[in-house]
Amino acid sequence: MPAFRYEAVDAGGQTRKGVVNADSPRAARSDLRAQGLVPIQVDAIIAEAKAAGSRRLSFGDKLSTNELALFTRQLASLLEASLPLEQAFTALLDQAERPYVRDLVAAIRAEVMGGASLSDALSQHPRDFTDIYRALVASGEHIGQLSRVLSRLADYIERRNSLVQKVRLAFTYPAIVTVVAFAIVIFLLAYVVPQIVSVFANTKQKLPMLTVIMLAISDFVRGYGWIVALLLAAAGFAWHTALKNPAIRYRWHSWKLDAPMYGKFERSLNTARFASTLAITTGSGVPILLALQTSRDTLSNVAMKDQVEEATTSVREGVGLARALSAHKHFPPMLIHMIRAGEVTGELPAMLERASNAQEQDLERRAMTIAGLLEPALILVMGVVVLLIVLAVLMPIIEINQLVR
Repeated sequence: MPAFRYEAVDAGGQTRKGVVNADSPRAARSDLRAQGLVPIQVDAIIAEAKAAGSRRLSFGDKLSTNELALFTRQLASLLEASLPLEQAFTALLDQAERPYVRDLVAAIRAEVMGGASLSDALSQHPRDFTDIYRALVASGEHIGQLSRVLSRLADYIERRNSLVQKVRLAFTYPAIVTVVAFAIVIFLLAYVVPQIVSVFANTKQKLPMLTVIMLAISDFVRGYGWIVALLLAAAGFAWHTALKNPAIRYRWHSWKLDAPMYGKFERSLNTARFASTLAITTGSGVPILLALQTSRDTLSNVAMKDQVEEATTSVREGVGLARALSAHKHFPPMLIHMIRAGEVTGELPAMLERASNAQEQDLERRAMTIAGLLEPALILVMGVVVLLIVLAVLMPIIEINQLVR
């Protein structure tokens, strides 16, 4: 049954908006009049979505990760309560707050009521539901355990969101300190130092070397600072463009895996994604080759993607997963051992789940360690720079006092 978005006026003259399901626009208007509403505008959501598809793409409107987690959790809970899929989406429609989410749920509900499976309905909205999401839903429908698969999928999304939030929070403070420190130094060099030191320059007193250097830096910042900013912006754009080249991108990502200090963080981040995705896909009945392919697509490092692709080829040829991954040095031994134990005992999803939890904890610990090292380092650098600026200002004052005595 199609869904229609309506705008109507009630008996009190108040404008009301919402979504109604009916066989046709005329039936939708009749339903609204039966509810005591005077319809002003009634539009089919699916037709409108197709007509406005390019406009939505231009604005980039889509489900946020938190909205996706909430949608999945609510749908799983409703299905676990033995509600039919149609009633579950009706309940989700009533709870949706953002107009885009409400339209999306209504469109999916209409497609499901029209006879499409849930995975097919979700495939009409690829920007909101990724390939792995749709593959897991299809697997849940195939094995008749849709609510259980959705519940595990909700756990996976919530855990991933939590991990991303922790990593972001760990680096938020160092980023703020860096921006504030840079702004303060630019302000001191561009405005404070010239005004104070110019007083001593007019006395024709020989200025200390540190003061002369600081004045030269100040003159450069005021005269050519905007050129430096443009050059940095151009360099950033050029680097971003260069990374679109597959060869350059591959070398850069390979270097990041072996970079001092950061390399372990990069490996832990991608390994955690790989292990958690492989755990939920294999545990939901997805074939191992498809599970490896979907897990590969979640990796952000191109070099590790290629390694997973090579491992997938080996598994397709009959090699065990643990042996296939052990041929590449960037997968931690703990993950390899857990996979090997899972293959021997027949509990691969459980072992992968444990491995993903361990990798997430290791990633969080490394993020906190890097952030903990960055904070004092930034404060120390900021302190040294400010100290040099203060000395450049105070040294002429001290020399004048000595001359007066």
